[in-house]
Amino acid sequence: MTCIECNKELSYLDHRQAMDLFKVELCPAHRKRMEQLIRRKHSSAEAITLYYGLIQAGIRPMLAWWDGKKTVDLAISRVKLNIEIDAGFENITCEQALYELEQKCCDHQDEFTTIRIPRVIIRNNLKDTIETIMGITEGLRNNLKVI
Repeated sequence: MTCIECNKELSYLDHRQAMDLFKVELCPAHRKRMEQLIRRKHSSAEAITLYYGLIQAGIRPMLAWWDGKKTVDLAISRVKLNIEIDAGFENITCEQALYELEQKCCDHQDEFTTIRIPRVIIRNNLKDTIETIMGITEGLRNNLKVI
């Protein structure tokens, strides 16, 4: 058990606290940093979970990124993709949420594509969410000149 950021050895208690909050192994210093980000930028634990999931999948997102008008939960700037985590869909099933993400998730503003992902699918289907985002990223990479 080591911190995903700094590879520091974790005690069982540190491991458990980080896993309970973010579903990723973080040392106390990095866990505290993420907790401060939640307080200051009003990010969600699901945004942080997705952030680390995307990093583990080989995608380098930016967390709590300022796009010039507002703070976006996650951004993958190389393919001009903004990801917002929505809290308003708590009563839909994971299957419905994944369908929404795949079918009608995109807004095109300022040459950036914005997708909105319900928190429920990050909590319950993180792997499928990451795979879907990877597919969207690949599609955007093929259609855009990569920066």
